[in-house]
Amino acid sequence: MQQVKGSVLMSRLAFVEQLAGKDGVERVLATLGAQDQAALRHLVAIQWCPFELGSRLDDAIVQVVGHGRPQFFERLGAASAETNLATVHRAFLAPGDPHAFLAKAPQIYKLYYDTGRRDYAKTGAKEAVLTTYEAETFSAPDCLTVVGWHRKALEMCGVSRVQIAEEECRARGGKVCRYRISWA
Repeated sequence: MQQVKGSVLMSRLAFVEQLAGKDGVERVLATLGAQDQAALRHLVAIQWCPFELGSRLDDAIVQVVGHGRPQFFERLGAASAETNLATVHRAFLAPGDPHAFLAKAPQIYKLYYDTGRRDYAKTGAKEAVLTTYEAETFSAPDCLTVVGWHRKALEMCGVSRVQIAEEECRARGGKVCRYRISWA
C-alpha cells in the first residue's frame, strides 16, 4: 500500500484553513468517517499515512472548498510548495537555476511518497520532463497537485511564465505520469 508523508496532508489542511478558516476545516472533516477524522486531527509531519486517506481528504476538499472543480488541486499543490519550500525543505530550492532544482526531483519524490520514483530529464535550456514510474497508487487530483507544486517551486527559484503539461497520466490509462515543463 502506497503511503504519503503526514506533511502532505497537513499542508492540505493548512490550505483549507487559509481559504475557509477553521470552520472550513471542520466542514471538510465532517464529510469523512470517524477513523479518517481521528487520523487527520493527529497528524505528524514525518509519519507515513495511507495514500487512500489522502485521496479521501482530497475528494472532501474539492467538494467542500473547491466547489467540485478539480483544478482546485493545482492551487493546493502551490500552497504546499510555498509552505514546505519556505521552511523544512528550503534547501531544495536553487534560486536562479531551475534545472538544479528539477534535478533533485528523485530525492524530493522520496520525501513525499514511499513507493515509485520520479526521473528528471533536461530537454532544453528552459525545458525539462519529469516522469513518475511505479507508484502503487495514483489519482488525477494528486497529479494536479504535482503540477501546482512544481509551478510554484520554479517560481520560487526565480523563473516566470512556467508552463506544465501532463502528457501522460496513469489515472487516465497511461503507463506513467509525465510532465513537460517550460519557463521564460
